[in-house]
Amino acid sequence: MSGASTSLAFRELRLRQFRNLSELEESFPAAGVAIIGENGSGKTNLLEAIYYLEIFRSFRGAQDEQLVHFGAEAFHVRGRLADPNRKGHQEITAGFELRGRRKKVTQNGVEPDRLGDALGGLGAVIFSPADVELVRGSPAERRRFLDIVLSLNRAGYLSALQQYRQVLRQRNASLRDARAAAAMHAWDDALVDAGTSIMLARAEWLQQNGDAFTRRYRTISGGTDVVWQYRPGVARGGEAAMSGDAEALRAGFRTELERLAPRERERGATLAGPHRDEVSFLTSGENDLRDYGSGGQVRTAAIALRMVEADTIRARRGSNPLILLDDVFAELDRPRSVRIFDLLETEQPGQVVLTAPKESDLQLRSGQLESWRIAQGTIEN
Repeated sequence: MSGASTSLAFRELRLRQFRNLSELEESFPAAGVAIIGENGSGKTNLLEAIYYLEIFRSFRGAQDEQLVHFGAEAFHVRGRLADPNRKGHQEITAGFELRGRRKKVTQNGVEPDRLGDALGGLGAVIFSPADVELVRGSPAERRRFLDIVLSLNRAGYLSALQQYRQVLRQRNASLRDARAAAAMHAWDDALVDAGTSIMLARAEWLQQNGDAFTRRYRTISGGTDVVWQYRPGVARGGEAAMSGDAEALRAGFRTELERLAPRERERGATLAGPHRDEVSFLTSGENDLRDYGSGGQVRTAAIALRMVEADTIRARRGSNPLILLDDVFAELDRPRSVRIFDLLETEQPGQVVLTAPKESDLQLRSGQLESWRIAQGTIEN
């Protein structure tokens, strides 16, 4: 782990017409805050608004128009934070208008040339009950996780991902059009180049962080081990990817495209590449948690995965990330919850915003967190 001793500090949040939060303006304590409220009170919406300033979309998968308060025409979110690596405060804003479906983002009052340039400015990690889908859901969920983490923290990844997706769409369009099917190979060079970059980046991140993931899982579970395994969407490409052999992976990718060409023409889709990657979570008995894991095992793996994401932010930025915890202890047994709290205390010392349906006996940050109550979209503190 990085020895970062500084932390981003989320100071103020102002929002209008976001979900059931019609208007809110709050200042956040340096240690963080526990937000207590019943289901439907708006506590998750509040975390969603904060994290929107990190990725400029809902972590719950909702479309922007679904985030606009009922009957309103637009939403607006503004966050101010103190960055220990820079002088003064930083400000991030995001808004969306239903008319024209226009999104506007600014950093310190300046609108970036590209939305991708503003991603990751908050430096936050969100832990959510929906994270179980990272383990138990489809491979697309795990690819999306990797894409977000690497886009926010690895230079050049987002550009390669955007290029790959564009080329993949064009190649698939050629495959679906019988008149243009012969031209599909015109896209192969660009597909292989961008796809190889993506697979190498994913493999490197997984290899670098595998031990940290297993250690966190072992600590939370009380002694059992789970490891992750990367399977690139190119047959026999795993060894090349994990060893960082770009030429071997590129050659294997091209060979696979040639081998699969007849089937691709039949199905009208590209059948090899990082859009078919998989990451599995395996017990010491080689059982995949997706198929055989208990609820506790799956949740433990998801929380360990988010902790590794926090490590990545810390290593990239040299400061502790903002930790957002949304009801993550509600369905865990008490021993696991205690061990998670202990890990958060010792390994994630940054500011915390935590939500829960009721006051808990577990006191994160040694009881330093202020407690706010929320009901019907209004905070009482």
